[in-house]
Amino acid sequence: MMETRQRKGAMTEEQKTVELPEELRSCFWDYDPERLSWERSRHTIVLRLLEKGGLQAVRWLQERLSDDEIREFIIRRRGRGMSPPRLRFWSLLVDIPRSEVDQWIEAARRDPWHSRTG
Repeated sequence: MMETRQRKGAMTEEQKTVELPEELRSCFWDYDPERLSWERSRHTIVLRLLEKGGLQAVRWLQERLSDDEIREFIIRRRGRGMSPPRLRFWSLLVDIPRSEVDQWIEAARRDPWHSRTG
């Protein structure tokens, strides 16, 4: 089993209210970046960066969430909102069993709405 990275203590007030870095704002083209804050928009920010973000997004997320928190976020959603390649990528980073990810992907493919939304 992979070693899990742990966050270094509680999030500071600055981290809770920090604005999105300029290099991540392109992931939120359909949002006003001035209105997004970690405290109010955490779910939206996490999901969008998991799905659309590059290496900078990975690092930024990992400054704010432990691997356990990212894993729980993905598991709670059963991978919804993430493409199969991104879901597999993140499952390797945060140690989600491949068999579980395979089940989520297959369930999404059987969903009649998948072809319209995925």
